[in-house]
Amino acid sequence: MNAQGRGHAGDVDPADQWVFDPDTGSYTLRLNPVADDSRSQYGSSRPTAPRQRSSPGRGEEAHVPPQRRRGRAEPPAPAGNRAATGGRRKRKPGLTRKQKVLRWSAGTLGLILVAGGTAGYFLYSHFNGNINKVDVGQNNAAVTDGPVNILVLGTDSRKGKGNGGYGDAASVGHADTTFLFHVSKDRTNATALSIPRDMITDIPDCPTKQQDGSTKTVPGQRQVRFNTSLGQSGRDPGCTWRTVEKMTGVKINHFMMADFNAVKELSTAVGGVEVCAAKDINDPKSHLNLKAGRHVVKGEQALAFVRTRKSVGFGSDLSRIELQQQFLSSMIRKMKSGGTLTNPSKLFALANAATKALTVDTGIGSVGKLTDLAKDLQRVEPKNITFATVPVVDNPEDPATVILDEAKANPLFKMVQADKSLTKTGKGSKGKGPSKAKKVPASQVRVDVRNGGGPVGAAQETVDWMQNQKGVGLSTNAGNAPSQLSKTRLEFAPDQAGQAATVADMMGLPKSALKESSSAGEAMQLTLGKDFTKAGEPVSAPEKAPDGVQNVKANDKNICAK
Repeated sequence: MNAQGRGHAGDVDPADQWVFDPDTGSYTLRLNPVADDSRSQYGSSRPTAPRQRSSPGRGEEAHVPPQRRRGRAEPPAPAGNRAATGGRRKRKPGLTRKQKVLRWSAGTLGLILVAGGTAGYFLYSHFNGNINKVDVGQNNAAVTDGPVNILVLGTDSRKGKGNGGYGDAASVGHADTTFLFHVSKDRTNATALSIPRDMITDIPDCPTKQQDGSTKTVPGQRQVRFNTSLGQSGRDPGCTWRTVEKMTGVKINHFMMADFNAVKELSTAVGGVEVCAAKDINDPKSHLNLKAGRHVVKGEQALAFVRTRKSVGFGSDLSRIELQQQFLSSMIRKMKSGGTLTNPSKLFALANAATKALTVDTGIGSVGKLTDLAKDLQRVEPKNITFATVPVVDNPEDPATVILDEAKANPLFKMVQADKSLTKTGKGSKGKGPSKAKKVPASQVRVDVRNGGGPVGAAQETVDWMQNQKGVGLSTNAGNAPSQLSKTRLEFAPDQAGQAATVADMMGLPKSALKESSSAGEAMQLTLGKDFTKAGEPVSAPEKAPDGVQNVKANDKNICAK
């Protein structure tokens, strides 16, 4: 820190610059040193005016204020016949060792990341220089008031120190590991959806920024492996971003991408990650050799664990996903443990490794923005984080790939869209039921159906379904709506409440989709929004995940690779 007043930069204990803010319940960086005479906002009792000093009288020695030292300050020696208090403010006792540790644990990362002095500035610049960022055409704010969706990518690129010996050295860096990490609006829970790399899907057209500043659009492809959404044909993370949005209907806020070094360096920075094997594993391809039981892995061994697939489960990518979920759950527990959070050297190593390993979008492309995002999301406890795998089935046309199991995947995607948790926390978004009005027979329902955001032909498909399977003979196709809607809406007059209740129950509409209007016509107006998938499938999200969806909780310590 720059010297101010009587204090000097070298005399200030960094821990003393963090003071407890009773309004927020956390520690805040106080940039003016304690040696300064200005009053602190939080709890400092130093007077604003300098203390008056009198000239030494006869028989008295001149009193020289002691210099501030690191750690606990020594009390001043008595001055002649002056009483112990001598009109002076009593010094408060120094901080205990425990209090020092608490201050360091609350403030070390903030001290590193805040440009508060020469050393802080260089550390801040160092971490900022570590981060790579890609302009994917999205520049969302680091923090939002609503739910947060982060696309986490692990690429199989062999670039970087020590990565050349893994598999295909010519790999362009595909989307080898992909998670859609959803954090609830109230920050009480999170869901991480693993997307299988060998799943067949459609990749949309993708505009990519070139080194000369121009934009090149990479043409989309139909029915190809998901992992080709990155690297192939010059696609950047924005292409995977758009592919996941199209597949899930979930709006993504940010992406984070890392390579093999991320696993090695992060696992080492936290002092190792505990994993469990239900049997002996010897995989010559990933070089993992573990006896049955629990082990702490880091560095190369940690990377071998998350890359293993031939020696566990069915030997497929789906089995490897389960290993990765076990590893990440354990790492989350380790990172949030006291052994990491109260150790300044581990925190520094973790921050250094994380910033080196990451490539992010421009919305979080600085240490400050990453810190803001981390602070916003840190309230989620491991017990409320659920890892799940997007449901797939074997591809009958190619046994080496899989295809989306739409019957299970679509309800799961709708849960994420509606901010519904796979973890029961007793908080968060709750589903809204349909109208409480008494339903009328389907034959009495009169409704015009418009397409305002659903798939092509959705209005006619819905009318056919209503007439042929539900007995709504007075339903008609009213064509396309004048504008697109994100949510399906049913407008009805007060005397049509019974009809609205019938349609809401029939289509699985949430109460929020029903809009009573005195200007409604003879027939109700049903406008299919972007949340509509197909006739016969409920529009509202289910309260729980479909049966058979693979999932684990991040606090489950009993998961073992089989």
